[in-house]
Amino acid sequence: MAEELTLEQIQDFKGKYPKQLWYLFLVEMWERFCFYGMRGVLTIFMADKILGLSLSDKDANLKYGAIQAFVYAFTFIGGIFADKILGFKKSLLFGGLVMITGNIIIAISPQNFFYLGITLSIIGTGFFKPNISSMVGELYREDDTRRDAGFGLFYSGINIGALLGGAVCVYLGKSENFGWSYAFLAAAIVMIIGLITFVLTKKSLGPIGDSPLLHLNSTKRTTKEILVYAGALISIPLIFIMIKNTDYTDYFMYTIGPVAILYFLYEMLKEKDVKSQKKLIAAFVFILFSIIFWAFFEQSGGSLALFAQDNLHPNLLFFDIDPNIINNTSNSLFVIIFSPLLGLLWLAMAKKKIEPNTLIKFGIGFLFLAAAFYTFYYTRFFADADGKTSLNIFTLAYLIITFGELCLSPIGLSIMTKLSPKRLGGMMMGMWFLASAYGQYAAGLLGAGMSSPDGDASLLVKLQGYTDGYKQLAIYALIAGLALIIISPLIRKLMQEVK
Repeated sequence: MAEELTLEQIQDFKGKYPKQLWYLFLVEMWERFCFYGMRGVLTIFMADKILGLSLSDKDANLKYGAIQAFVYAFTFIGGIFADKILGFKKSLLFGGLVMITGNIIIAISPQNFFYLGITLSIIGTGFFKPNISSMVGELYREDDTRRDAGFGLFYSGINIGALLGGAVCVYLGKSENFGWSYAFLAAAIVMIIGLITFVLTKKSLGPIGDSPLLHLNSTKRTTKEILVYAGALISIPLIFIMIKNTDYTDYFMYTIGPVAILYFLYEMLKEKDVKSQKKLIAAFVFILFSIIFWAFFEQSGGSLALFAQDNLHPNLLFFDIDPNIINNTSNSLFVIIFSPLLGLLWLAMAKKKIEPNTLIKFGIGFLFLAAAFYTFYYTRFFADADGKTSLNIFTLAYLIITFGELCLSPIGLSIMTKLSPKRLGGMMMGMWFLASAYGQYAAGLLGAGMSSPDGDASLLVKLQGYTDGYKQLAIYALIAGLALIIISPLIRKLMQEVK
């Protein structure tokens, strides 16, 4: 029976992938449809002067950054509660139910209930996201060389969901026949499918994701779990207020980062094994550089979404298409196409013993990021007198940025599980996503800085502001990439046997 599976039986699988990975792949695919579908419409919905929230471009960027920052900050909190009390399975179920509720509330009346619904979505994603990634890591023994391939497949699931969600939700939201309510309702429906998939397949995970408090009697364990659920729900008014007023978001971000670092240091010093401490320091370096990467990369949901909305012609190659659909789907499509090819390239290089190590791959990711933002900047030279420019060049930039992402993100998920002691798996995955929170927060600030303060600015003025900003990001990404490559030998020593 599936419920009698032991961890050893699960990890002793034959072939390239364990069957449980396919189940988690499907669950994550639908959750990412929900998440990226919502992300794809957030900024353009908030900036919509007729059916949206009628915010200025600057305010839409700031609120986008705040919302995304809270989403990823809560993954840190959710990871800790899963580690210490709930276990991954219960945390995932709770998070999924709260996400569904949030999307349904927005769908009822986007203009009136947006902030309440998005607050619930933030809390739900925080309890859902870090835990499914951690469960993928537990499918493999620590020395299993198939782990990276597993995370690569899992990452494909993320991007298939993102591709579908980005296209469907933008189409529904901007369609005259549907509207924003249908976009958020679609996100809720697919999340329901994902949660049902998990419920039907979770027995195959055996002990993976069970509560760490199984040694306690059921009454004590249930009491602790209820307190976690109650605490999450009590936080609703606080998050609601901080999203409505982004000044409060600043205070939150100034607080949670230092607190998280102190907690990380506390747990690291508790770790008696010096080798494990060194690995945790190496993981922390990865986390710091990922903040910079995501601050630039996540312009896709903020400034690039508004740039696509206003400053791009709808002509791609030989057909017409909404530029926002391209903005929300091209990266995912390119990941699906090129991720396997890049994986084969790494394998071929490994056979010839010339494969770059993880740190060099991170550095190369930044170099691609720099090239991509220079290409976004270069769109200004294809603009017409009205300030509208080429969707083809814009899409080319996304192709370049995809190679940068493929050098960092799937490897990042895997390296966190490799460098983290088992008892800190959820916390470290949460730290990885907390870094994304700071990246998202910085992305909103950067996007707001590029936006014209004049709500009635011409498209030509907006084009100049955004492209000047993209040129600056290209320079900073180049510097970060070179710095990472230079310090790679030192960090490599801290990683020890971890590849």
